[in-house]
Amino acid sequence: MAVNFPIVQWAQHANIYEVNIRQYTTEGTFLAFRKHLPRLQQMGVDILWLMPITPISKKERQGSLGSYYACSSYTSVNPEFGTLEDFGKLVKEAHALGMKVIIDWVANHTGWDHHWTIEHPDWMMRDADGHFIERNGWKDVIDLNYENEEMRKAMIEAMLFWVKEYDIDGFRCDMAHLVPLDFWQDARLECDGYKSLYWLAECEVVEYHDVFDTTYAWWWMHVTEKFFQGNASVHHIMDVLHAYSQYPKDTQKLFFTSNHDENSWNGTEYEKYGQAAKAMAVFTCTWAGMPLIYSGQETASDRRLKFFDKDMIDWKEPLPLQDFYTTLLHLHKSPAVSQGETFILPTSHDGLMAYVRRKGEQVLLVILNLSSDDRVKITVEHEWVNGLFTGVFSKIHYDFNGKETFELQAGDYLLYEKR
Repeated sequence: MAVNFPIVQWAQHANIYEVNIRQYTTEGTFLAFRKHLPRLQQMGVDILWLMPITPISKKERQGSLGSYYACSSYTSVNPEFGTLEDFGKLVKEAHALGMKVIIDWVANHTGWDHHWTIEHPDWMMRDADGHFIERNGWKDVIDLNYENEEMRKAMIEAMLFWVKEYDIDGFRCDMAHLVPLDFWQDARLECDGYKSLYWLAECEVVEYHDVFDTTYAWWWMHVTEKFFQGNASVHHIMDVLHAYSQYPKDTQKLFFTSNHDENSWNGTEYEKYGQAAKAMAVFTCTWAGMPLIYSGQETASDRRLKFFDKDMIDWKEPLPLQDFYTTLLHLHKSPAVSQGETFILPTSHDGLMAYVRRKGEQVLLVILNLSSDDRVKITVEHEWVNGLFTGVFSKIHYDFNGKETFELQAGDYLLYEKR
């Protein structure tokens, strides 16, 4: 199976940061968020993914402010966040700092009072009695009818609006697998015809890589959760990663310990992974793929953010994990990680994961103790682990000779780099 669309060069080894505008600042606006841009750029963020910026339907609204994913128009902005002009300024400022901006695109459904429900009711899914329907159990949205060619054309025109008028750099496509693949092919042909874009799919259907550059690593996420619940082993995690390695060439998986859905509905990374939360973050930034950081993870927040109401992130100063993520995101861009080959090291403890990544003379050794056991030892023996290495976080130098023994505490992570 061939990938039909080459990934844009700037996204090949990039880091993504998901922006929850509503909860980011007291004001919850585009303009207020702009003051964080220099910090995020210094942290190593390349791509800003903005959760849906479109206005939210009032009919069947959940909570006081509603779901971002129940839009009432595809070509205007949520007044809660500001104006179209404010959004344009945000994009320009991000571009000036060398970052790209992608927007969340919800193509499967609209809110109940989207203007299409009145202007083009035949564009919506309806039952035998003509009533609007939704097939996935979400009360505040209506499914769109992809058998209607006029609706498809209008959807693509709406996507082009943001590309042409506001110079966005791509789309994160919500529940992409619920929308026919041939629609996404048409949409990418049209949109990329105007400007080469980056396409991220919230799905894990291999065939969707015919269109999308990156898809979610849901399978990995679910297996890691089972591991921390005591219902899977590291071998099960490695089986998933092996399966990913068989994906078509030049495709990417998105790895994360949190995002808006995970944080609000399934729990923070600390609820899911406990004391190994940071070790899991290390994995997402050192394995082959694309790492995602969610709004506020740099604060080490252990709180679930409300989804339908105002619930601002607590920006503790100084940010406890700002330096941690800065180190990881910059490390992810190093050749050993972004372009390197991988050798998985044998371990004698089921809670250990160890691997070496190499590109040319650059080598990265990663050892993760995902267990709750202290003083876990591992002896690493490999020809790549030879020469002068530096602790990625400690900055201490080590002279490795091809066989070294390490000891880790529960939830510990060790990274050594040879440049």
